[in-house]
Amino acid sequence: MINNPKRVLVLMSDTGGGHRAAAEAIIAAAHERYPGQLEFTMVDVFRHYSPFPFKYSPEIYPLWVNYGARLWGWTYIMSDAPFRSRFVIGSSYFYWRRGIRRLFEEHPSDLILCVHSLFPRPVLRVLQEKMRRPPFITVVTDLVWPHAFWYEKLIDRCLVPTEPAYERGLAYGLKPEQLRLTGLPVHPNFIKRLTSKTEARQQLGIDENLATVLVVSGGEGMGPLYRIASEINRKKLKNLQLLIIAGRNHKLRERLEATDWNQPTTIFGFVDFMPLLMAASDMIVTKAGPATIMESCTAGLPIIISGAIPGQEIGNVEYVVKNEAGVLARGPKAVANTVESWLNEHPEELQRRAANAQKLARPNAVWDIVSEIYEHAQHDSVALPRRQPVLRRLMEYLLP
Repeated sequence: MINNPKRVLVLMSDTGGGHRAAAEAIIAAAHERYPGQLEFTMVDVFRHYSPFPFKYSPEIYPLWVNYGARLWGWTYIMSDAPFRSRFVIGSSYFYWRRGIRRLFEEHPSDLILCVHSLFPRPVLRVLQEKMRRPPFITVVTDLVWPHAFWYEKLIDRCLVPTEPAYERGLAYGLKPEQLRLTGLPVHPNFIKRLTSKTEARQQLGIDENLATVLVVSGGEGMGPLYRIASEINRKKLKNLQLLIIAGRNHKLRERLEATDWNQPTTIFGFVDFMPLLMAASDMIVTKAGPATIMESCTAGLPIIISGAIPGQEIGNVEYVVKNEAGVLARGPKAVANTVESWLNEHPEELQRRAANAQKLARPNAVWDIVSEIYEHAQHDSVALPRRQPVLRRLMEYLLP
């Protein structure tokens, strides 16, 4: 029985599903490996500790990336440099700091774990006001081209998912001892629930002999999923079956269920058995979200990427294509043509892509991450240098 577990404050926000998914994977693994020794508090910083309009970021983000993708991409690229990123965050720092101070008053901790790119710099600057602060770890949830926001020089440990993300950290000024390549955390239950293709298809009650295509579009079911499925349907391919996940989009699910399908097709809403669906499938159609890509690689599932958020997900596409784990097919017709092409080629080609995808997987990532968290949680708080005059601190904040 552990009387005094170490308190870990997890900073995240529901701007995209990857931040919460990473946090939940880490927390589940930590409870399994270090039962009773780590106590986690997960906080959506935007929603609960940020002023208007930042507090509405979880609602604004999906609208922005879906309906203003070009503007999002331009904003991402223009701010992605050490000086510009510091200026962007610094310009709103004094607007944020009251809420961040309240965050630490309400949630004292022995370690701070951050899984969102926008929080390291303002949070660490508020902590600089104190004589001592808890150790600070970031787990980067962007796969290949993480934004400069992630690489705050004051962090104690930055855990990155890929070699390109590691090299990017060095280029943005972090020291090698601050960085560690761990991989992207995949929930431990995901790996445990993967099974054989035959067993998965039996559990789902689908044909065991047909090639199976899994079509997904995130938990909210946004994007051109219906058009993609319709284009595949128009091909009238007799050697496949479709598994389509509409997520929480009830109108999309109703529309899909009302469609006359030319091949066996099963429609799902929001699911909590993705490992079973991936194990049953021969290929997946998805946008270039990092969590889905890494889960697909863990399942050894070749990937047809139907689209990517400009800026942060473009590198994900290059990563998958360069390693021959999948292809980019822009637009529903291109996706349908790729599905047809893959089904008509020699089976060894699909097996080769599946093997390449599995090479990119890091199934131990979540365990390596929780080991880092446990180790740093045992450390003493970090002593801070004597505070400088306000003007000097402001210039240090804004400038590299």
